[in-house]
Amino acid sequence: MNQLHTPNASRNQETGRLSFMDSVSPARRRRLARGGLSRGGLSRRYARRVIPSVPIFTSTACTFLTVSALKKAALAVTSAALLSTFAVSPASAAAAKDTSDDAPKPPADMSRIGGEQLGRSGTQVNLGPGAPVLPKDLTGRSWMVSDAESGEVLASHNPHWRLPPASTLKMLFADTVMPSPALQPKTRTYTVKDEDLADMGEGSSLVGVKEDLSYTVHDLWLGVFLRSGNDAVHVLSAMYGGVPKTVDDMNSHAEELQALDTHVVSPDGYDAPAQVSSAYDLTLFARSGLQNADFREYCATGTAEFPGKKEKGEKREEFGIQNTNRLLTGADGVTAYKGIAGVKNGYTTHAGNTFTGVAERDGKVLLVTVMHPSSSETHAVYNEAASLLDWGFSASGKVTPVGELVPPKSAVPDSGTGKGAEADGPAAKARHGAATTTKAAATSGSGGAGVALGIVGGVLVLIAGAAYLVNRRWPLPDLVRRRPRP
Repeated sequence: MNQLHTPNASRNQETGRLSFMDSVSPARRRRLARGGLSRGGLSRRYARRVIPSVPIFTSTACTFLTVSALKKAALAVTSAALLSTFAVSPASAAAAKDTSDDAPKPPADMSRIGGEQLGRSGTQVNLGPGAPVLPKDLTGRSWMVSDAESGEVLASHNPHWRLPPASTLKMLFADTVMPSPALQPKTRTYTVKDEDLADMGEGSSLVGVKEDLSYTVHDLWLGVFLRSGNDAVHVLSAMYGGVPKTVDDMNSHAEELQALDTHVVSPDGYDAPAQVSSAYDLTLFARSGLQNADFREYCATGTAEFPGKKEKGEKREEFGIQNTNRLLTGADGVTAYKGIAGVKNGYTTHAGNTFTGVAERDGKVLLVTVMHPSSSETHAVYNEAASLLDWGFSASGKVTPVGELVPPKSAVPDSGTGKGAEADGPAAKARHGAATTTKAAATSGSGGAGVALGIVGGVLVLIAGAAYLVNRRWPLPDLVRRRPRP
C-alpha cells in the first residue's frame, strides 16, 4: 500500500495570525513536569531546532458581549423562519465531476449528529442574500467547512459518510495521548526497542526512528506531525501503554467527542478492515486538538531537525524534515495558503487523499475537511480545500448554517441516557420532530393543506429548539488572540 511521503520544498513564510477558542473539553489532569517546558513554548534547545510556519505567540483572552433575552428570542424566531424557508427551497449544490454509475455512493441513512441536514446525502448549503455560490469543481466524496469558534457548519457534502481516514486519524491519536503523564515532559527520553516498531503496515510512511536509539517525546511528535511517521506513532503508543490500549482509548475518546462515525483499528491511520471516520468526525478531532498549545505548535511547524544515527565517539547527526501539509509549506507546486496553521493530511490506497486544515482571515477562523477527491488533477485535495476556505471566508455571515459541531458528551447535561444532551437531548429531538412532522404531512395524502400544516408544525418545533439552543449553546467561546512576544 502506498503511504504518504515528505515533499522537498521551502516552508510558507507568511501565514498570518491565528485565533483559537477556549477548551471544548473539561480540563484533563496534567502533571507538572519538574524542569519541563512551559505550556506556551519550547525550551532554548528545541527552539533552535524547530522552524514554525506561524509565529509562536502568547495568549490573552477576549470575551464576547452578553446577549439580552429579547435578542435571543428574536434570534430564535428568525432562525426558525429561515429554516422553514429552506424546507421548501432546494439547496444550492456544487456539481461533482465524477457522476458515473459505478462511482461509490453514500449510504441513504447517515448520522444526524450536529443537525438534520448533515444526515442528508449530497451538498447542503443555505445561501442567503449576497452569498457566493460554492465552487463548481469539487469532487471530494465527503467535505465540510465550519466556523472553528462558533461551531457552525457553513456547508457540507456527505459529512457523515464513513470512509477510510488515512493519516488524518493521527489527529485523534494526538488528542488522545498527548496530555498523558506517560508522555510528559516533552524532554523525556526513550530508547526504542525492536518490538516497538513491530506490526507496522507495509509501505508505512516513516520519519526514520531506529531501534536502540533514544528520542525525546518532542522529537517523536515532530515525526508524527511533520513526516506523518507511523514509526513515531508506534513508539509513542508503546510509551503510552501499548498499541491495544492506545486504540481502545482512541475509540473511547472519539465517543466522548461524539465522533460516532469513527472506528479505530490502527493508531496511525494505516488502512485496516473496518477502520473508518468521516469529514464531520475529523473536524471534531481537529477542533479539540487545536485547543492544546502543543498540538497547535506541532501542526503549525514547517520544518525541523530530527535526530539521526550516532557513531561511537561522534556527535549524533541530525537531518531535516518538512511538514507534509503542502498548503502549509507551499511544496510541489501547491500555493501556500495564507493564514493556515495546520492541521493534518494523509494518503493511503483505500482512503485516497484526505485533509483537514484550519485558517484565519480577518478574525474569522475556519476548519475544512476534504476526503477522497475523485479528480485526476494533481493535489486536488489541497486545491479543493483552498477553494472551500476561500468560499467560507466570503460566505461567512451570508449563509444559514446547515448544522453545528457538537460538544463532547461530558460538557453538556446528561439527558438520562448517558449519550449527552446534543446526541439525544431537546435540541436533537426538536430537529428530529420537525423533520418527522413535515415528512408525515407530505405523505399523508392531505394535499397542499397537509404540507402547509406540516411546515407550520415544523416551524413551531424549530422555534422551541432554537430557543433552547440560544440559551444553552455550547461552547460560547471566548476568543484567545495570540499576540507576538515583546
